[in-house]
Amino acid sequence: MKMNIRSLEFKNNKLFLIDQRVLPQQYKKFICRNFKDVEFAITDMVVRGAPAIGVTAAYGIVLAAIEFIDLPPKDFFKKMHLACDLINKSRPTAVNLMWAITRMSKLLIESKTQKEILSDLRKEANIIADEDIQTNKKMGQLGNSLIPQKATILTHCNTGALATVKYGTALGVIRAAVASGKDIFVYADETRPRLQGSRLTAWELVQEGIPAKLIADSVAATLIRDGKIDLILVGADRIATNGDTANKIGTFMLSVMARVYRIPFYIVAPTTTIDFSRQTGTEIEIEERSPREVTHIMNVQIAPDNIDIYNPAFDVTPNENITAIITEKGIIEKPFKENILKLK
Repeated sequence: MKMNIRSLEFKNNKLFLIDQRVLPQQYKKFICRNFKDVEFAITDMVVRGAPAIGVTAAYGIVLAAIEFIDLPPKDFFKKMHLACDLINKSRPTAVNLMWAITRMSKLLIESKTQKEILSDLRKEANIIADEDIQTNKKMGQLGNSLIPQKATILTHCNTGALATVKYGTALGVIRAAVASGKDIFVYADETRPRLQGSRLTAWELVQEGIPAKLIADSVAATLIRDGKIDLILVGADRIATNGDTANKIGTFMLSVMARVYRIPFYIVAPTTTIDFSRQTGTEIEIEERSPREVTHIMNVQIAPDNIDIYNPAFDVTPNENITAIITEKGIIEKPFKENILKLK
């Protein structure tokens, strides 16, 4: 039986998240009862994927309003702005996070009562969640037009329902292709160091019954060289106005191989992932995470003590390596800067 995967749900004044730290060994929910739980969930990657992080952040502001609703107005607004700031800083690269916080903070209007503000925040978070689902389905439909029959697709990291509210970005395009009757085969790379490909994407592919093989990251270049990959689909955490794209570490490496061997390389991301304040990828802040992610796998140490570690969570793929960017508002082709600015 296929599982209807929904990464998050807000009910009874609590936010329920699929705990992505323990998949696939365990399927359990992490419950956020206040905004600090949300900040932790984003930072510790209970939830990950730029769209899912944005929606989670929006509900974090709702939880903050619930917590502070009975405070005097001056204290309420002070606490709310502090909550917005804390959640906004929980991860630096995924621009959907900042976009959602900005959208929610605009509802902190001092002329309204705190109960009215809470109601407005709750409605807005629900709208953001619903928009995410519809956006992903639209990207799936548009992206499917680029997928040939019997395509073999390589994907990196996790871009499915777990990275969004449900359905997915790059994996959503794959879902749409399968649903349309195309005979699709997927290679999912493991995506070190946190193994989102082997733990999360492979799990989703199994749940959906989509034909696939899991590979080590180092296998991808051989498959591309040997002509066994027809196209590559990846997501994005931030896109500059010239088309340079920050995504999970290892994406740039795949884009280079795709360019050398003339394999289409597509980014799949909502327009909320475009950062119009960043002209090029050099301006995108790249998060560096704990060395333990490299030295340990599932709490088992695999590296010697006292070795220095470099662990960037993302890299930037230059626009010249990208064939097109699939968004809910259309497929953006080159020249990227000119066509991206039309969406502003």
